[in-house]
Amino acid sequence: MSAKITAIRGMNDILPVATKDSPVTTERWQAVEQVLRQLMQQYGYREIRLPIVEATPLFKRAIGEVTDIVEKEMYTFEDRGGDSLTLRPEGTAGCVRACLEHSLTYNQTQRLWYTGAMFRYERPQKGRYRQFHQFGVETFGMTGADIEAELILMTARLWKLLGLTDVVSLELNSLGEKESRQAYRAALISYLEQHVDQLDDDSKRRLHTNPLRVLDSKDPKVQAVLVNAPQLFDYLDEESRTHQQKLTAVLDAAGVSYTLNPRLVRGLDYYNKTVFEWVTTALGSQGTVCAGGRYDGLVTQLGGQATPAVGFAIGLERLVLLIDTLQQDKISTETDIYLVADENAVNQALLVAETLRNTLTKYRILTHCGGGSFKSQMKKADKTGAIIALILGQDEIAQQTVTVKWLQKGEQVTLPQTELSDYLHSTLGASA
Repeated sequence: MSAKITAIRGMNDILPVATKDSPVTTERWQAVEQVLRQLMQQYGYREIRLPIVEATPLFKRAIGEVTDIVEKEMYTFEDRGGDSLTLRPEGTAGCVRACLEHSLTYNQTQRLWYTGAMFRYERPQKGRYRQFHQFGVETFGMTGADIEAELILMTARLWKLLGLTDVVSLELNSLGEKESRQAYRAALISYLEQHVDQLDDDSKRRLHTNPLRVLDSKDPKVQAVLVNAPQLFDYLDEESRTHQQKLTAVLDAAGVSYTLNPRLVRGLDYYNKTVFEWVTTALGSQGTVCAGGRYDGLVTQLGGQATPAVGFAIGLERLVLLIDTLQQDKISTETDIYLVADENAVNQALLVAETLRNTLTKYRILTHCGGGSFKSQMKKADKTGAIIALILGQDEIAQQTVTVKWLQKGEQVTLPQTELSDYLHSTLGASA
């Protein structure tokens, strides 16, 4: 017998039914994705679809060669032509590349979104996988704090739509401009050098190449050292201070709560001014659900003209896992209507279902196929979580009627097939 082939470690199947290894179903994913798409349409953002594979230098220039992603985590290979290619580890670099290649940022503004698989070689754990999915938003051409406020208000609305408002919280910081950040960087290095014996290996490695990343170390000893470290806010330029005040004024007026977190940083020079994260305590150590910020320097770094840019990304695995962990029922994954038919009424049942789909467009209608007794079909209808079973037996066929059985209420009514659509439209709407 041939050896059984399984999925690559950290690259998981998403199934239509819940299992031990895949507890979150495709229906849950689809429901979340539908909310995201509707939200983008509501805000006037447009979708961009990007390649999964890009030239390796794109990520080396955008992410930085001294980052863990480039040094340890990228899936990089040579194609048959000898070119170095990489499976995308994130979406921003590809989005900027596409905008430059197709002249989407020259003297114009853009509000874009994308979603898809990303790849990083790291130790798989709950909420973190080697193939994972991100939803990202990138905006170009807008310098003010108003666009940052819009993105944060957008994400706040998303949590409300998903029923997550009470389990996520917003953290904000300002990185200032490059000059003020360099002054802070020098002060931080000077301070950390005095405590180098208390730093973990990662922090020692980053000390001179990427010292701001030391600030988000999870090591307790490092965190103890950072208690008395210089604060980035003390080095902020006046423009960045004013920018942050404008942003927080909008959030205050909109009633969006936030915490100013001086240790919330990004390690690359093209980030400036605002950075933000939505975090949760419901997923253990994988607490960041959404991360964003301003990156005015990236377009120039990738060969374009200076262009202001702000964006955010949401890890979809963590988002659907959070919803599933909290057993949120605000996103329905159930069948609404299940058609049960006598073996002589199967064809008619299919036609009735098609007629209903023309008028009841927002409801999920499932027709039983494969035969079986009425008893077994009703058990399957119950198992799907359907609200209503429509029954077509011999009597209904003869009289051109249909029996409507409310599965959760235990009530039923028989009516002409010609009146079925109007009846369901009015009664399902009233029960929603």
